[in-house]
Amino acid sequence: MRSAIWILALPILVQQTMAACVGLVDTIFAGHLPVAMVVPALDAISIGSYVTWFVGIAMTGLGAGGQAIIARAMGAGDHAESHLALGHAMVLSLVWGALVGMVMWAGAGPLADLCRLTGEASDMLEVYVRIIACAMPPAAVMMVGAMCLYGAGETVMPSVIAVGVNIVNIAVSWVLSGVDLSVGSWTLANPFDFDMHLAGIAWGTACSFVFGALATLWVLRRGVKDLRLERRDLRLQRTMMMRIVRIGVPGFADSIMMWVANLMVLVVIGMVAAAEAVDGVPKEGLQGAHLIAIRWESFSFLPGFAIGTAAGALAGQYLGAGNPAMARRSIIACAGIGVVLMGALGLVFIFCGTFLTRIISDQPVHLQEAPALLAIGGVVQVFFAITMVLRQGLRGVGDTRWTFLITTFASWGLRLPAAWLFGVVMGMGLRGIWLGLCGEIVVRSVLFAWRFQHGGWMRIRV
Repeated sequence: MRSAIWILALPILVQQTMAACVGLVDTIFAGHLPVAMVVPALDAISIGSYVTWFVGIAMTGLGAGGQAIIARAMGAGDHAESHLALGHAMVLSLVWGALVGMVMWAGAGPLADLCRLTGEASDMLEVYVRIIACAMPPAAVMMVGAMCLYGAGETVMPSVIAVGVNIVNIAVSWVLSGVDLSVGSWTLANPFDFDMHLAGIAWGTACSFVFGALATLWVLRRGVKDLRLERRDLRLQRTMMMRIVRIGVPGFADSIMMWVANLMVLVVIGMVAAAEAVDGVPKEGLQGAHLIAIRWESFSFLPGFAIGTAAGALAGQYLGAGNPAMARRSIIACAGIGVVLMGALGLVFIFCGTFLTRIISDQPVHLQEAPALLAIGGVVQVFFAITMVLRQGLRGVGDTRWTFLITTFASWGLRLPAAWLFGVVMGMGLRGIWLGLCGEIVVRSVLFAWRFQHGGWMRIRV
């Protein structure tokens, strides 16, 4: 079983690391823009990163339906059903991607106002989000297609595609942004004269999504592990469409409730910035410091997500084969691996926070805040591992209703109130907000452990 876990998880880890690197590259490039642009650009990308997180949530909700059905069908040897689920997931992904893109385009301006960005940062946010919104249909195909491949037990090809996505993003973003990259005494001068700055970074991300979609469709059309995208399966049938939606909607609702709560955290950070205003101008840089810490902490999410996805794929196939005992064992084994990996990364955050911050920015406000945030996040990585692996495992077998209930309660009943209490009411600022956020993670891990131990997920029908 451990061999199967690593065979599934390692390529997913590579794929997710590459996905995180897309956001990290955007952040690093923004940190190397002309000095006057760095602080507002990082504040803008901080908000923009939550928008791209929303994209992942929206697509993962739809992909969870396809993944769960494909995993059960493959476990039962029903290839016709797995092909039909794949075709429907791809069609729905295009429609859903277009809708998400329109919401992003319309919401960019109001989002800047909600988070109390200054004029320049507000303009930068609108440009960044609206350019990426144009690439939402291909982004949907890439993300949903990857999850369908996970359901079939194919994890290598999504990781290979993710490497290509990163290469395209780095190349196009660097060329169009016009930034010179420097670390210490080493400098890589940009010989191109496009100087599109933040817009160029956004176009690099958009182009990488288009590449990822084309590569995903090529892989699915060729077929992998008895899973193939066939034209006849693109004609929507009500029954299969409703099965995907029935599984996917609670998963989407689960994640979107958590996303909205975390978006409201940005509003709380805006309150702190207003409280620390100088001459009536909200303090700049707090959103950027939050982003720097999140960008690095996201690399600890990756083992948890990868191992959790492997847990969902294995457990789903064991349930499809009528072996719930092995399904339980697979999730327990994955949780143990996740705890070790994420706990080790937590130590890196605690002891290397300043070094990690300087890679992105050497602005005083960032160096003052971000290392402390990383240390706070590092302390709770073990609990975060339990939360992520169990949540992904339960979603992978179709138990999306309970993951929705737990996530909604924790996000709105604990996470947001704690961030506001410690950060604003008690006057602890950005560090207080992070204390509240990380405390909620501990409680959420206990709730997911309870649901797993309950065992109701083994009787879910998809």
